Amino acid sequence: MKINLQIWRQKDNQSKGGFQTYTLDHVSQEMSFLEMLDTLNMKLIKQGEYPVEFDHDCREGICGQCGMMINGIAHGPLKNTTTCQLHMRSFKDGDTIYIEPFRAKSFPIVRDLKIDRSAFDRIIASGGYISVDTGQAPEANSIPISNEEAEAAFDAAACIGCGACVASCKNASAALFTSAKITQLELLPQGQKETHLRIKKMVEQMEKEFFGHCSNTEACQVECPENISVLNIARMNYEYNKASLLKEK
Repeated sequence: MKINLQIWRQKDNQSKGGFQTYTLDHVSQEMSFLEMLDTLNMKLIKQGEYPVEFDHDCREGICGQCGMMINGIAHGPLKNTTTCQLHMRSFKDGDTIYIEPFRAKSFPIVRDLKIDRSAFDRIIASGGYISVDTGQAPEANSIPISNEEAEAAFDAAACIGCGACVASCKNASAALFTSAKITQLELLPQGQKETHLRIKKMVEQMEKEFFGHCSNTEACQVECPENISVLNIARMNYEYNKASLLKEK
């Protein structure tokens, strides 16, 4: 099939960018979206042009690097799917596809569709470590945690840090990401010792990175490829307020 592409091209964060038009013929419906971009880049290289830069790594929906806006939707039209898991069968012959990077002040553009997500890394690093002894893993049945809490912790830990929540939020809030990383440790016994300090540090670091505030539109959960629940944000706010009160006492 024939596909028309409108792709955002930008040399660096300081340069002015814009959409450029490309056309690809004979695109297979079985191609992944990133394979389609690979095909475009091979064509551009043969023509002596600079290829379109975009983030990718595992191409299995695990690493969270492939995020981009496709027709105004983070990761494209399929729910709970990363860009690398999107296939060209989701589009029709003759379609025009608009592709641009995630937009947020805290995600500066490196080049074209490639952005800098290191703000997420700094939020995680601000949380520090958990105080548990290393060595042989304890017997699972000896850990005092219910199945419900364990499942909730695993659900939060499923966050891949792609940034779709930030890109889809009108305030560019990182509340869903930060709350997921807080929750996955806060629910487990191993993370209890530093929980209050961790929450305060991670929330404060989130604000230092100039992410916006959550206004509860829940667009973040809708576009999240892992369907991370906004209930994590409520838990983060509750625990942050509790930690603040304990310090004041």
